Amino acid sequence: MDEIRHKKLEEQLLEELASLILSGEIKDPRVGPFVSLTRVEAARDLSAAKVYVSAFGVLAEDAKAGDEAKRVDEAVAGLNRAAGFIQAQVGRRIRLRLTPKLTFIADHGIKEGFELNERIKGLFQ
Repeated sequence: MDEIRHKKLEEQLLEELASLILSGEIKDPRVGPFVSLTRVEAARDLSAAKVYVSAFGVLAEDAKAGDEAKRVDEAVAGLNRAAGFIQAQVGRRIRLRLTPKLTFIADHGIKEGFELNERIKGLFQ
């Protein structure tokens, strides 16, 4: 599969997964509208795909960092538990010979980048 088609497929997977979450089709209470999918990395043969998950609330200054990390980890656990259902729904929406096996992974990169930015601001003040 060429690089352009592979990237388009990853983007399409990301869009379909996000629409499943936003429409409320995933009934797990740990997965709510605060969940944000940052990127999808699909294997070349499309047998598997890693989906990186973050949360909108991780940048709130009044929230504790541990609580937000816990919220992301709980959302990832809920998504991994519903992975079979999600995979079936994606398989119905995207016409592929093989629907990739989905694995959800917590992405704390946004939070870490925000903290690094605050440290840099602190150095110049």
